[in-house]
Amino acid sequence: MHKQLRLFLTANSFFALAAGMLGPIYALFVKQIGGDVLAASGAWATFMIVSGLGIFLMGKIQDKIKREKPVIIIGYFLQSLGFLGYFFVSNIVQLFIVQVILGVSLMIQIPVFNSFYTKYLEKGKYASQWAAWEGLYFTITGIAALIGGFVVKFFDFKFLFLMMFGLSLIGLALSTQLKEEK
Repeated sequence: MHKQLRLFLTANSFFALAAGMLGPIYALFVKQIGGDVLAASGAWATFMIVSGLGIFLMGKIQDKIKREKPVIIIGYFLQSLGFLGYFFVSNIVQLFIVQVILGVSLMIQIPVFNSFYTKYLEKGKYASQWAAWEGLYFTITGIAALIGGFVVKFFDFKFLFLMMFGLSLIGLALSTQLKEEK
């Protein structure tokens, strides 16, 4: 595997670990800030729709942008900012704002992730190298779900959000070490 892919997978793994810690207990957090099942589903829908519709647009834009590293860093920075934003959320309106920030971060990240990753795939190893990312993502997210549950049970959501932010900063720092093809 190309060393740029290993570095990229490592950086992305910190973001997967951070995001995965909240996933299965997200609705509990929404309830804690005064929301109900509709608030939880509405905030999640906002995140997914912003991400999804934005990915269509960003894919077209990314085709025209020849430099990927700055776009990767901007996307990761916004995701880190979103994770930190959770720390300050105390009501549903603030939650929706954070979900939009996170949606925009993924809107930026997904097309550039796929483009960058694809450039460094080794010929004849496409399936195994894409499987490396997918397998790593699911495994890390599963481990993260357990960690997140333990953190909230023994500490609280605020501590979890600071952990998520810290982990994402590690991923962000690693992403600055990526090199682009010339």
